[in-house]
Amino acid sequence: MQETTDRMAIIAFSGTVDKMIAISTLATGAVAMGMEVDIFVTTWGLQAFLKGASQTNMRISKDFEEFGPAMMEAMQARKMPSWLDTLKQAMEFGDIHVHACSQTMELLGMSVDDLEDIVEDVMGAAGFIGRAQESKIQLFI
Repeated sequence: MQETTDRMAIIAFSGTVDKMIAISTLATGAVAMGMEVDIFVTTWGLQAFLKGASQTNMRISKDFEEFGPAMMEAMQARKMPSWLDTLKQAMEFGDIHVHACSQTMELLGMSVDDLEDIVEDVMGAAGFIGRAQESKIQLFI
């Protein structure tokens, strides 16, 4: 059995704002505790990392979509940073790596140039699974 490290692995499957906020909050908390964070962005999560998408994406998970407008209004009233700005700020203080799924990139005809600069690289599922296997915490969001 492989030894685990102080790392959290997150699979970002959904690109809705509520889930992206959760991902950035959890990543921020982990780096504040001295952990390394790997985020594997796949399927619809990859859509949230398209350049400029964080400014126009207002989608909320289907189960809670009726709360979406109120949530967005409250965030704007409180001048809360976007999930992307929160993640970027956390990256200044800790070790966060964002990896795009190679299969999803190919399927959707994307290149790394289409994505926000915080996406570090493109990797396959097996590469990420290897890193996740060595992590103390694994999350699917």
